[in-house]
Amino acid sequence: MIAAMRQIVLDTETTGLSAEGGDRIIEIGCVELLNRKLTGNNLHFYLNPERDSHEDALRVHGISNEFLRDKPKFAEVAEEILAYLQGAEIIIHNAAFDVSFLNKELELIGKPVFREFVAEITDTLAMAKEMFPGKRNSLDALCDRLEVDNSGRTLHGALLDAELLADVYINLTRGQDALLIDVADADGGSGSFERIDLSRFELPVLAASEPELAAHEDLLAQLDKASGGKTVWRSLA
Repeated sequence: MIAAMRQIVLDTETTGLSAEGGDRIIEIGCVELLNRKLTGNNLHFYLNPERDSHEDALRVHGISNEFLRDKPKFAEVAEEILAYLQGAEIIIHNAAFDVSFLNKELELIGKPVFREFVAEITDTLAMAKEMFPGKRNSLDALCDRLEVDNSGRTLHGALLDAELLADVYINLTRGQDALLIDVADADGGSGSFERIDLSRFELPVLAASEPELAAHEDLLAQLDKASGGKTVWRSLA
């Protein structure tokens, strides 16, 4: 049986851009995917960072310092967050940024680095740069390109951004994971199926016909001529 694939799409908002410079997490939003389907089992916290946000950061997320005063500190909810994330594949846009903040928060409470708690970390920004080189690959740009509705996003918010990123990720990987989708759907979404021993089947071997072989040799000759006689198969022959 194949175990269900659990993925968590994660986003944070912070007081600024530098975890090493003393900036802290003020919001964390997580969306669960099971076999690439949203489960509704999400996790969301506003956090008291014990410092004020930079003005530039305030313009991005719009979360006031006053609003965060009575919210729990990271240390108070760390165990709940880690238990939720334990052993899952974590999907983050620009993972280096969020992970640096999570590592710093964990360091402050004497915990190991973030990677120690999860199965793997997937960076959708790196994926997008590989798929769309030279283009803008912000979350908003990807939403536009992949036709994900982000009309409700006027300010950055961790839970909203995680939900948008889940849709973006599914669209980014739709081709490579199509087989997984079909398997899960055929199995009623359970993510498990019976393995079939293919060794008991005798597959016919279809040999190329004479005209096909001649056409193949002609194509190889053309390629060899175009390369000035430097094709690898000629030198090996």
